[in-house]
Amino acid sequence: MSTPERLIESTRELLWERGYVGTSPKAIQEHAGAGQGSMYHHFKGKPDLALAAIRRTAEEMRATAEGVLSSPGSPYERIEAYLRRERDVLRGCPVGRLTMDPDVIASDELRAPVDETIDWLRERLAGIVEEGKEQGQFAPTLDAEEIAATILATVQGGYVLARASGSPAAFDTGVRGLLALLSPLR
Repeated sequence: MSTPERLIESTRELLWERGYVGTSPKAIQEHAGAGQGSMYHHFKGKPDLALAAIRRTAEEMRATAEGVLSSPGSPYERIEAYLRRERDVLRGCPVGRLTMDPDVIASDELRAPVDETIDWLRERLAGIVEEGKEQGQFAPTLDAEEIAATILATVQGGYVLARASGSPAAFDTGVRGLLALLSPLR
């Protein structure tokens, strides 16, 4: 792996674990096994490197979600697959956790990939709900945008509850509850 790649991957990992403030240039360099000169040769500084890492994390999250959401199956089955997909629940969402970082939220540039990813996911889920309504799988009175927001809130809230309790069971309970609410509408 090249030095820029090691720096980006190390920054991604540290942002997920520690947040922006807790991720110092020195920690990035140590984690990546790169010197200060290498870091500043490839990136303007911590914000530039963090932006590259956040973009990569956002792209990866979109690709993973799209892989599940575009898989074969009914709209309900695809939403269920998204909700039940393998996750490191106790670590939280690498994109969702950035929304709790005041330095990321205060920076339009750092926040942009986070906002774009959340908006993309909400729109993608709403499209699947609309598809389900057209197929008669979901009630025609459902608001697809509201259901998409509920799916996102269940996932992100599930991460918070799981981390707070130290158990993925809280995440799984939220997912089962949402699926039970959607199930009779099929």
